[in-house]
Amino acid sequence: MNTIKSFTKKYPAISIVLAFQIFRFLLLPFMGLMPQDAYYHFYGENLSLSYFDHPGMIGYVLRLFTLLFGKTVFVVKLADFVITSLTILSFYKLASLFLSKQKLQRAIVLIASTLFISILSFNSTPDVPLLLFWTLSILGLYKAIFEEKKQYWLYAGIAMGLAFDSKYTALLLQFGLIAFLIFSNTYRKLFFSPWFWSSLLISILVTFPVWWWNYQHNFASFLFQSSDRTSSISGFHIEPNFFFGALGHQLFLLLPVLFSVFIVFTFKYVKRALIQFKIPNSQTLFLLAFFIPTFVGFMSLTPFYWVKLNWLMPSYITGIILAGMVISKKLLKAQVITSVVLHVLVALQVLFYVVPIKSDDTWIGWKELAEATKEIQKEHPNSFIFSDDKYKTSAALTFFMDEKIYAQNIIGKPALHFDYLGDDLTSLTGKNAIFIDSDTRFKNSDKKNELPVDVQKYFSKVTELDPIIISKNGKDLRKFWVYYCENYTATP
Repeated sequence: MNTIKSFTKKYPAISIVLAFQIFRFLLLPFMGLMPQDAYYHFYGENLSLSYFDHPGMIGYVLRLFTLLFGKTVFVVKLADFVITSLTILSFYKLASLFLSKQKLQRAIVLIASTLFISILSFNSTPDVPLLLFWTLSILGLYKAIFEEKKQYWLYAGIAMGLAFDSKYTALLLQFGLIAFLIFSNTYRKLFFSPWFWSSLLISILVTFPVWWWNYQHNFASFLFQSSDRTSSISGFHIEPNFFFGALGHQLFLLLPVLFSVFIVFTFKYVKRALIQFKIPNSQTLFLLAFFIPTFVGFMSLTPFYWVKLNWLMPSYITGIILAGMVISKKLLKAQVITSVVLHVLVALQVLFYVVPIKSDDTWIGWKELAEATKEIQKEHPNSFIFSDDKYKTSAALTFFMDEKIYAQNIIGKPALHFDYLGDDLTSLTGKNAIFIDSDTRFKNSDKKNELPVDVQKYFSKVTELDPIIISKNGKDLRKFWVYYCENYTATP
């Protein structure tokens, strides 16, 4: 006990960071499978150079961890926790290049106290490896530019490529680098350096698998990520709910203190640039180059487009370093206290499920659904199983059941990467199926007494069975409608 007290007194910032990480680690065994965990684990079980909706890095990470430690929910969460812990360590190294000891301590406490770190530690998404390689990319670029260590141009190129292999928004790394060189009088000359161009070339070569997969599949992933969103943005309809929703998400992820600091220094630097035509010093400009395009760019879209809460996350890395330069001890204390309160509430929700979540984006009930589905399948042998909610139910059942689970491509709908597994659906002709449909906002345990029209087109007969009710501590939490479908035809 005395040793702990002595360590805490000597290293207060590190002690706070360790406390947050130990808290997160202890919570891991109580976290159930999220549908995102299941879907990206499904990536790893179906190895490919890339995937329909994202590059494959998160799938490769989960595949590695399950090969090493087994296929369990805890191992999936452990992978997220380990990669995110490496991101924190990389952030510490990066921040130490810009900040004094005192400000460095404040910055590391800031990042460790955020809820976005908790989300990355608990939930598998492409952002988990993206944030690690984003941080390593900036670290490599710093050493290449400011310390003139030529080999770091190569390391940075590899890291930027791996970031893109994690998520397409990593293109903003190259954009930030080029923006920095354009606005920097001191380092603009690097445009003529072969090391700069070698770094960009290496980053492109590392992303080759993603480009090759897209080439083989008519650029399906690039079109999916760009065309729909571009058409939505081009509509330019002002939607206040989008803006306030995004604002609420950012306040939740960063907490009000840190988000407010972001807004204040963003306004200050943008005002100086646009009104006073002042460019900050090279190191600050470097940090802003990897913050402004992502943070301001996506926030500027929020009045007329639904910007997802994780899109701004890469900007947090250099943003928190900038915040560490200016945040006071008093504000930092308020940030930590707010964070502790919210993390306690998160723990209570995880342990006791205090507030029911009326959505499929929950960790409750997926394993129980799989067990109930197995029992139904015993009563209707030789029936295949499918669902129709993009990926969530199908991915979760795939994780918990040792058999092939299908998605809504069974009834002719686009089904994300389920469409790219090479399945010959005509081979299922004449077979019977069990259709599982989640009732996200259920009010009772009754049958729906309504047959799904889309499903009826593909089967000669559809019969509704008793719904699956997921309960905990005597309380009904989730409901799934169940249908027995006979005589499938892939071409109705």
